[in-house]
Amino acid sequence: MAVDTKKVAGGAGLLLVSSVILLGTGVSNSIPAALVVLAAIGMSAGALLLGTSEGGRPV
Repeated sequence: MAVDTKKVAGGAGLLLVSSVILLGTGVSNSIPAALVVLAAIGMSAGALLLGTSEGGRPV
């Protein structure tokens, strides 16, 4: 099974940045709501990229 390294790197990067933003809301209440919404969308896109990085049918 070949793994698409661009999808893995992009997905992991999106998950990392989005997680930092979302966890930062617990520490600081000064993060705008629009940025939190974009972080949630980034987490779902990162999970999608990681889930479809291998050949075959995604689970």
